[in-house]
Formats: sequence, C-alpha cells, structure tokens
Amino acid sequence: MVKCDELIKFWDHYLQSSTVPDSSRNGLQVQGPQEVKRVAFGVSASVALFEKARAAGADLVCVHHGLLWGQEQTITGLFGQRVKYLLTHDMGLAAYHLPLDKHPEVGHNACLLRALQAQNMRTFGQYHGVEIGFAGEVNPTSLNVVQTTLEQFCQTKAQVLAYGPKEIRTVGIISGGAYSMLPQAIDQNLDLYVTGSLDEPAQEWCREGNINCLALGHYHSEKCGVQALRQRTAEQFDVETEFIDIDNPL
Repeated sequence: MVKCDELIKFWDHYLQSSTVPDSSRNGLQVQGPQEVKRVAFGVSASVALFEKARAAGADLVCVHHGLLWGQEQTITGLFGQRVKYLLTHDMGLAAYHLPLDKHPEVGHNACLLRALQAQNMRTFGQYHGVEIGFAGEVNPTSLNVVQTTLEQFCQTKAQVLAYGPKEIRTVGIISGGAYSMLPQAIDQNLDLYVTGSLDEPAQEWCREGNINCLALGHYHSEKCGVQALRQRTAEQFDVETEFIDIDNPL
C-alpha cells in the first residue's frame, strides 16, 4: 500500500510534467482515497475503464487521456457521468498526456522505436515548440518486416501507405493522432513515419514526399507507454498494478 500523494509526486517528477506545455491538466485530476492498494492503468478515461478498474479493486486510475483539458466545464453529460462514477465509488484519477508521449524511457514513441531495435535515437517532431516523438536508425529491412514487428508489439493491424523507399533505414514515430506531423518526417528525409491515426491528406503527402507511413491506430499506438509506466510504478512501489485494455479499433 502507498499514499496517493507519493505516487503523484513520483509520476510528476519522473515524467517531468511541470516542464511540458500541454492542454491536458497532467497529474491528479480527481481526488480519491489517500491510501492506495491497487492502481489500474489505461489509455483513456471512460466509464468502461472505471467499471473494470472498480471490479479489479483499484483505488486509483492512471491514464494517458484524462478528463481535464485546460478549461473549466460544467459537470454534465458524458463528462458529468465520468466524474460522478469516480466520486460515487471513491476512485482517484491521474493523467499524463504529452509527458508520456515524449518520455525517453516509458514514452510511447521511445517504446515503439525500441521494439524495432533502433539505434542513434533522437527527439523528433515539433508540437507547440516541444519535440514529442523520436527518430532513429534500424538495420536495413523491408516495410513488411517493420509492419509485422509493430503489429505484433501493439496487437493491432496497421494501415499502410507504401510510397517511399523499399528498404527502411530511418524511422520517425509520433503516436496518437499525429498524422499532421508527417511533413516533418518528409523534411528530414526519413524512410518511414509511424503514427496512430491518419486523415485524407496523408496519402498524397506520402506520394509526393517519397515516404512510407504506418498507422497503428490512435489507441493501440499508445498502449505501450501506459504499460511501461505501470511496470515502472510496480518496480518503485509496494502497490498492486494492472493494465486494463478497453479495446478500440480507432
């Protein structure tokens, strides 16, 4: 068992949340019990996640996509239902958005690159003045091999835009809904850009920019960082932890 304040202090410091400009209000978003026996980790705050967390006996839920995004709102509708569930069942909620994207150890993008055994990793992808992704070099391989590796790692099926080099040597990764940052990968002459979700302009950017693109799904591209933070937390504290998967095809 551990105090909630100790967990939040550790996550805030480890993820350096105070140094990252973000629309998300990173840290503790909903107060729950001070004594925490079990922490449930998930990608996005939802009633479905909270129900499974409660069934698992969690006192605190930690997610990548929280409830508070930098502005006050009325506690009504879907937002109100989510807050009500947490308060009614005395569960806390913590969230870490960009700090978990950009972290060099447990961040989604770093984890995805390490799954490819990339070398010479460097920060990549400017978002509101902060580089939130990573790029690196892989042993020359085919797009099919990279696709299979990441699909197995994320347990999903990727969308593929194969308009770049047949041999993959350089890869840039920004998880989630970062299709609009694809031109930055083109500017850096990368062979492959990996993200979560795509939108209509992506195909012609790839064709005209001579680059390949893999989209793993917003949700599935951001499971790995949450799972890595769960593991790091379990190593640091005498507390039970569990990752709860709320499958999402998007």
